[in-house]
Order: sequence, then structure tokens, then C-alpha cells
Amino acid sequence: MIKNTIDLLDEGKIRVAEKKGGTWQVNQWIKKAILLSFRVNKMKASKGPYSTWYDKVEGKTQGWDEEKIKKAGFRYVPNGVIRKGAFIAKNVVLMPSFVNVGAYVDEGSMIDTWASVGSCAQVGKNCHISGGAGIGGVLEPMQASPTIIEDNCFIGARAEIAEGVIIEKGSVLSMGVYIGASTRIIDRATGETLYGKVP
Repeated sequence: MIKNTIDLLDEGKIRVAEKKGGTWQVNQWIKKAILLSFRVNKMKASKGPYSTWYDKVEGKTQGWDEEKIKKAGFRYVPNGVIRKGAFIAKNVVLMPSFVNVGAYVDEGSMIDTWASVGSCAQVGKNCHISGGAGIGGVLEPMQASPTIIEDNCFIGARAEIAEGVIIEKGSVLSMGVYIGASTRIIDRATGETLYGKVP
């Protein structure tokens, strides 16, 4: 059951968070499966061209041949890390970056050099996560929501978005912006004060 859940995440057939009726809903049972996988999986070595790694989660593309990479349809530059259980959609470009288990990166997005997409974070279509930016992950506490970047967003270099914040469709964040759940956000159009969401 646990392995099957990780495989389904890896293939994009299930997601930790989904937008239903305009509201993001978290599938807590998937987060539980990821946490349980850390308990039941043993540490093992993964050999690469210039190093050997030792972890409980193998690389997504470990053992893939050229045909499988072509079929997956994303571009993956050397020195990037994608852990198994992360979904990468077609036409995504991954520079040397890090994408953790449970993350979902949708079509046409770019994860730029040294950017990271944390556990269970969701990145929408046609987003640009600039160099060194961090999209925070979450596995624990169980009730915590993942960070979500909706479609067509630009996240500037070295920005950090964490603590379950939702960056809504079409948002542009400047370089070096830090946003957490307690960051006060002012909607210039309405004057409304928001927390945990950039409209």
C-alpha cells in the first residue's frame, strides 16, 4: 500500500493537494503514506556517475534509460535532484535544483538553478521558480498544508515561500521576498489585509 501510494504520486495519478470547487484540499492520507515510507524503508546506497548516495528515498530517474526520459517529456540538467514520489509534468525544465518527495510540478514550469521545491509543495503550469528560490515543504505536523504556487506565477530569485502559503494564479513576486503564514499581505486593489495568501 505504501509503495503503491509513492508510485502513484511519482506518476502524477494522485496529489497531496488538489483544487476542488475553487478551494485547495489536502489529502492527508497521502502525507501519512510518505511518512510511513520513511519508517519502513531501509537506507540503501544509490550509485551515480561521480558519487554514491545513502538514503531511504531513491532518485526518481534512477535506472531510467533514454527512452523512458524521452517519454516523461521533461528536461533534466545534470546535478539536479528529484526524489521518487515527486511528479514532474511534460515540458518542465529542471536546472540543477531539488524537488522533494510528494511535490508536484505542472506542465511548462521551470525550476531554476539551486531552487528547491519542498515535500508536498505544488507548483502550477507555466511557472518560473527563479534561481535559489525556496518553495517550502511540509510533512509534519499532519494537519499542516503544503505551500502552493498556482498557474502562471513568477517567483523571483532567492525568494522563500513557506508555511502553507498559497500564491494565487498569475502572481509575480520580486527577488528576495520572504512570505510565511504570519506575513501581512495588503491587497492594493481592495485594501484588504490577508495572511497566508497572495491574491
